Amino acid sequence: MDKAILDAVASGAYIMGKPVKELEAQLAEYVGVKHCLSCANGTDALTLALKAWSIGPGDAVFVPDFTFFSSAEVVPLEGATPVFVDVCEETFNIDAADLQRAVEQVLAEGRLCPKVVVAVDLFGLPADYEAIRQVADKYGLLILEDGAQGFGGSIDGKRACSFGDIATTSFFPAKPVGCYGDGGAVFTDNDEWAALIESYRVHGKGTFKYDNVRIGMNSRLDTVQAAVLQVKLKAFAEYELDAVNAAAGKYTELLKDVVDTPVIPQGFRSSWAQYTIRLKDTAQRDALQTSLKAAGIPSMVYYPKPMHLQTAFRAEPRNLCPVATSLCGRVLSLPMHPYITDEVINTVCNAIKAALK
Repeated sequence: MDKAILDAVASGAYIMGKPVKELEAQLAEYVGVKHCLSCANGTDALTLALKAWSIGPGDAVFVPDFTFFSSAEVVPLEGATPVFVDVCEETFNIDAADLQRAVEQVLAEGRLCPKVVVAVDLFGLPADYEAIRQVADKYGLLILEDGAQGFGGSIDGKRACSFGDIATTSFFPAKPVGCYGDGGAVFTDNDEWAALIESYRVHGKGTFKYDNVRIGMNSRLDTVQAAVLQVKLKAFAEYELDAVNAAAGKYTELLKDVVDTPVIPQGFRSSWAQYTIRLKDTAQRDALQTSLKAAGIPSMVYYPKPMHLQTAFRAEPRNLCPVATSLCGRVLSLPMHPYITDEVINTVCNAIKAALK
């Protein structure tokens, strides 16, 4: 890692240097798609995808109600309208049946044109793309896979960030593959969209950087971050993904009769951005978190407020999304990373059992 960073600094090509193109090729090969274009962060990656599709005013973009803010934040930034969709209780991911209901509701109202569904691979688990694709094809929707947390996950061996018409990921340090700052990437098999994203990420450039053919943005990956990610990606592919799955298995074995543990459907594999348990109600969840804190064990609530209740979205269409709302009051994420030891896992699980006894 030290050598990779020092070599990047010594090169003098601090932005979009040689390691950036090398990393993009490595990421595309790992995911199994034709094009990977890096950018400054995961939120910009989502924005670049919407720009490539010319999403704008009058368009409806369907977003899961239980997710991080950026999944929906990018929609109004393009002038479009987010429509929030409920999620599945056990997987935390978008509910295809509720997606269909939401699309039909938008069509019946006649105010917006359904265009895109943002399918989030939450906590490392890919969404149910077979079911989502059926709805998308029925109504002519494009699928934008938000793989910020899902990179490395898979369905029947096919890797996350290859399921959407365009997919994105984030290299924020807490993600399955994180750099030492911000970073992101966009994935697609579509040549036209890839060329548009290549242009948009560098101020809308044309054949060279001082011929700007469209209004773009400044979203390039730093060479140092690419150098870090090359090292991190190798470790992730060789042993970290296996290690974090082994850790998740140990958690589940110890906690399966104590709390509701994460559910991984048949044929799916998670990259475990988070290990998130479900408690029976908010009082039990909050009491457990307080008890863990007293024992020196960190935990986090991802996420305490659903999208449809965010203050910034108070003027948007309001679907109630009861499952997402309930989950916000009952979820708790435990310490999780590829290097966590059995001793630490045992300590956390024993503290949970003692607190809930």
